[in-house]
Amino acid sequence: MSIEHKVVEGKATPLGNYPHVKRVGDFIYISGTSSRRPDNSHEGAIQEADGSWVLDIRKQTKAVIENIGSLLKAMDAGLEDLVDISTFLVDMKDFQGYNETYSEYFDHTGPTRTTVAVHQLPHPNLLIEIKAVAYKPLRQM
Repeated sequence: MSIEHKVVEGKATPLGNYPHVKRVGDFIYISGTSSRRPDNSHEGAIQEADGSWVLDIRKQTKAVIENIGSLLKAMDAGLEDLVDISTFLVDMKDFQGYNETYSEYFDHTGPTRTTVAVHQLPHPNLLIEIKAVAYKPLRQM
């Protein structure tokens, strides 16, 4: 069985010793992904003049899904290959905005999905993190 792992150049560096993405045979596993940019800022997090932060679940959800898409692309796959998604929200009050944005990418034929609330994520500006599994058969030679 073929195993490949990647830390994808041009993406935010993982916060620990793990790859962004790992292929095991025909399955591709995407580590928990946020809206963090390569410069460590976060999409959907704007700092006001008074120092407070405005956090936008829709912008963060879009950024997370697009980050996952680019990680899949690095493995010659795409969002259409996703079979399962696990979403972690800091607050279920964000579920509606998350769900509306998610629906711009997937319909009922998309991946299975679990959404749970968590106490916190690795940065206080993060409202959402998603980990995912894709299925993309290796090309036969």
